[in-house]
Amino acid sequence: MTSDDVPGDAPGTDTDESRREFLKIAAAASAILALGGIASVMKAVIFPSIPSSTQLTFPRVKVASVDSLSIGIPVEFNYPLDNEPNYVIKLGTKADGGVGPDGDIVAFSDICQHLGCNWGYVAPGGSPRVNPSYKAPGPVGYCPCHGSIFDLSQSAKVIGGPSPLPLPQVQLEVDGSGDIYAIGMGPPSVFGHNTGSSNVNDDLQGGTLVSITSETSQT
Repeated sequence: MTSDDVPGDAPGTDTDESRREFLKIAAAASAILALGGIASVMKAVIFPSIPSSTQLTFPRVKVASVDSLSIGIPVEFNYPLDNEPNYVIKLGTKADGGVGPDGDIVAFSDICQHLGCNWGYVAPGGSPRVNPSYKAPGPVGYCPCHGSIFDLSQSAKVIGGPSPLPLPQVQLEVDGSGDIYAIGMGPPSVFGHNTGSSNVNDDLQGGTLVSITSETSQT
């Protein structure tokens, strides 16, 4: 009896032929699975997975201290990426999202939501140099490019000009010693990061996250 013979089956029967076909199919399947495993390993080595925005988190960065701020003097800092400017300002009047003893310290992206220009702070009753005839009704951000105006005491809502969206507000936190930290961004996303999206995780893409320590400067 040969290895291909099965007791009770004569050589060359349908049963014998079926067994041979089965062995061929099994061998081919094993080879495919082996190649598939090798391919998976190679893919992981050549194309390592890239973290998505949902895997990133906003850093907690010190941007100023309560005692270091004076009313109407903006302090610039970069957040959440190291090439994105923001202003933290003590307005002198209670504001939406404000922190500090008087609830008047706020921070916003310094990038206008219209075409990406940098806006400037204008105190109540003041005028921007580019438009001396305009008198600010309260603390506002005024964009010199096309005249967009943002009410900084009301979450930087648009009160004039062509900007379609308010300025993204930086979420602030004050610790027991009076240090002020940026801990996140509110919607909409910063200009250039899928502008108009309510997904603030878009702000974490396209650059390098700021480090834990941050330098600030008065403007």
